[in-house]
Amino acid sequence: MVDVLALVEARLRTALGEPDARAAVTFLGTDRIEVLRFADGDIVRYATLGMSAQPMTDPSAALADPVKGPRAELVLSVRAGLADTDKVLRPLAVLASTPQVEGVIVAPGASLDIGEPLWPGAPFSSVLVAEPGGLVEDLELDDPMAPVRFLPLLPMTTNEAAWKRVRGAQELEERWLANGTDLRDPLRGSVRLD
Repeated sequence: MVDVLALVEARLRTALGEPDARAAVTFLGTDRIEVLRFADGDIVRYATLGMSAQPMTDPSAALADPVKGPRAELVLSVRAGLADTDKVLRPLAVLASTPQVEGVIVAPGASLDIGEPLWPGAPFSSVLVAEPGGLVEDLELDDPMAPVRFLPLLPMTTNEAAWKRVRGAQELEERWLANGTDLRDPLRGSVRLD
């Protein structure tokens, strides 16, 4: 059996460089989730490692398939030095454990909410899962395993999350784009939604 996490870490290092910090979190009844931090100039990136060890399972399936099913890791990019974003490690691990704990499939367009600020003073408690493939390319695995997708996370304010539930992810992303929203700003306010 291939060591998926070793391949995932190698892909992250190839795409983002050497991590300058890492932390591990284990929740009762789940596998260990690590969060790696990569510094890139004025941008810091946090990537999960462990979510892809098992495929995500459709909650309506009678039995979980141990091989087939989508696999993913999460990547969050923020501007460095503006907020204590290193405190996002535990919330990111919580989000990465969602498929194991809640039996959901995390995919682009989904909202994930932890119910508390992502880091101290953050105006965000939820994220929008964006389309993969830009920053870190998908990692192909041997058949019949699905590739590991590296899903970018876009922090959402409470108002943006509510608006997204009504209007959808695409309209929120279009609103951000039209307003030139800096989605990497850890202190940004909500985009105009009127």
